[in-house]
Amino acid sequence: QMDEKWIIISEEDRRPGAMTREQYILATQQNSLPRTEHPQFYPVGIYGWRKRCLYFFVLLLLVTMIVNLAMTIWILKVMNFTVDGMGNLRVTKKGIRLEGISEFLLPLYVKEIHSRKDSPLVLQSDRNVTLNARNHMGQLTGQLTVGADAVEAQCKRFEVRASDSGKVLFSADEDEIVIGADRLKVTGTEGAVFGHSVETPHIRAEPSQDLKLESPTRSLVMEAPRGVQVSAAAGDLKATCRKELHLQSTEGEIFLNADTIRLGNLPMGSFSSSSSSSFSSSSSSPSSSAPRQTIYELCACPNGKLYLSPAGAGSTCQSSSNICLWS
Repeated sequence: QMDEKWIIISEEDRRPGAMTREQYILATQQNSLPRTEHPQFYPVGIYGWRKRCLYFFVLLLLVTMIVNLAMTIWILKVMNFTVDGMGNLRVTKKGIRLEGISEFLLPLYVKEIHSRKDSPLVLQSDRNVTLNARNHMGQLTGQLTVGADAVEAQCKRFEVRASDSGKVLFSADEDEIVIGADRLKVTGTEGAVFGHSVETPHIRAEPSQDLKLESPTRSLVMEAPRGVQVSAAAGDLKATCRKELHLQSTEGEIFLNADTIRLGNLPMGSFSSSSSSSFSSSSSSPSSSAPRQTIYELCACPNGKLYLSPAGAGSTCQSSSNICLWS
């Protein structure tokens, strides 16, 4: 409480807008007088159940942080995270390096795949392995599929080249198949089977092996505009057929050049001339001492059948021979 003081203000000091000295003294005394009433204190902070909930949430956050830190350390340890990479994966200047067996569950997009110098590159799948090549528009231009039953390649041209010289060893497209190796070797017991014609400048067997050209059910035809040459330098040449063997030359001749030419299993013919009759009568007598006939003449019937006839001073071939009549 403040002591009240009555101040008498004269009428002269009651001018509008003017502050009297008594008013000024009264205003300053009210601000400087001490207060005798006691101040009220209000508590600051959180108390009661709010305080306990806050401590609980702080403790739960601390436990969660510790568990997350422990899990992070465990994952780093299990995945083998290092400065260079993680696990079998290493990041180098040349790219990414994988060691051991790796599995990719989603598509992998890379530019090149290399293996280590001392180990091969193995691509393994439970079903098949497919390699696709696409152009800039995303269209499929080539495909290689390695499956359990077959290896399939779909492309415009398939080539196999030598590793050292880059020479084309095998190439295939829609028009032709080219084999560029120096030697083509077929090791199958049935040999090589061709459904249509075969064009080659040279057919040769292996050293000390026989060359056999055979057609079991059809004919065997060898044609060339300038002739066919069959040569066996160190062996025999044998041509066998079931029905007929034709040697035909449309504009030239068939030339057989050898020291001895034998035609086996030819029938023996006879002739009826005076000399032959005397020869036959003399040779039929048991006391005859005439030499045995060892020279024969090769005769041909009008139908082309060949037979042998005893040689004489002249030709002994007869078109009406029994061999020609009954053939």
